[in-house]
Amino acid sequence: MTEVERSGRRLAAALNARRGGAQVAGTTVVAVVLALAVSSALVAATGGSPSRAVTALYDGSLANAAAISATLLYAAPLLLVAVGTCVCVRAGVFNLGQEGQVLIGALAGAGIGLRLALPGPVLLVVALVAAALAGAAWAGVSALMHRFRGVNIVVSTLLMTFLAQQLVAFAVNTPWLLQETRRGGATVSPQSNRLPENALLGSFGEYPGLQINGGLLIALVAAAVIAVLITRSRWGFRLTMLGLNPRAARHAGVRVAALSGTALAVSGAFAGVAGAVLLASPVGTNRLQGGISNNIGWDGLLVALVARNRPLVAIPVALLFGVLRSGGGFLASTGVPSFLVDVVKSLLVLAFVVPPVLTEAMRRRRESRGAGAGADVPAPKAKEAVSLESRAS
Repeated sequence: MTEVERSGRRLAAALNARRGGAQVAGTTVVAVVLALAVSSALVAATGGSPSRAVTALYDGSLANAAAISATLLYAAPLLLVAVGTCVCVRAGVFNLGQEGQVLIGALAGAGIGLRLALPGPVLLVVALVAAALAGAAWAGVSALMHRFRGVNIVVSTLLMTFLAQQLVAFAVNTPWLLQETRRGGATVSPQSNRLPENALLGSFGEYPGLQINGGLLIALVAAAVIAVLITRSRWGFRLTMLGLNPRAARHAGVRVAALSGTALAVSGAFAGVAGAVLLASPVGTNRLQGGISNNIGWDGLLVALVARNRPLVAIPVALLFGVLRSGGGFLASTGVPSFLVDVVKSLLVLAFVVPPVLTEAMRRRRESRGAGAGADVPAPKAKEAVSLESRAS
């Protein structure tokens, strides 16, 4: 093959890639418009006003400094879960237990924050580290079960979520563990005591009323670091190789079991930190409760899915999901059921995920048709081509 032919093939590949990207973008825009149209129709079908619903979402998420602060508070744990998911999916490992790992991280953070008397911000740092280690260990159990007993990781991580829910419920209902202290004859609730002040994430902001919590900074730094490691480091290259072809990775010297287990543990660690951020930030009551995760693990998984497992792209997607979460509470004032927010999120996920899949399927279908057409050359013509080549030689 001559250099001209090589250049022509490279140019054709680049044009096809650009054409495919344009098709994905166009299809995604159409899908998003359809998702919003269906959402508006559902709102109208439930007796609400689509315009009032949009106004309520805006008022609850972006209308003022307090609303923007609430959106950023929700975006931080969502982004942390999504970044961890990007790591394990890059390695071809599918973790569906983020919700349980968030709970275990919050449990570990509460245990450290309430049981240790450490000075200043040291208590907060230790609580975050403990949450990360607990989430990693919880995910690591699934990796070990897969390694030694062949248990499917998707199934084990999912089922361990229910075990995590029971552990947290037991902890907050047991007086000698983490149930709040009974004062006099007062009735105690299934929750822990409030974390001390030096175990809480601080907030800051230059504009009046706008508070940027420390959890958001942790999430942004984590997204940037993981993005660089995935694309610029040997570890990231090995992760990508493992996700694309485990057999080739093994022949290249990659320890497949160790690397896949590490990726799953890293995903669990980020989910655990998300649980500690939920516990220590103003988004909640700063108490460990049974429902503290509030589907953050599931929504973080959706954020990674919409972002197509790219940490930097997960940042705006997490902000979008934060808007839906913080503004969803305002929908009740318009007479629209709040569960429609989950429907809107599901439709948006489909709008962003389906177009690339359809475009790839159409491309493969065209290639298969082209290959089939090339293979169906009549025999006389094929013989004639061979004879012409022999004469020319």
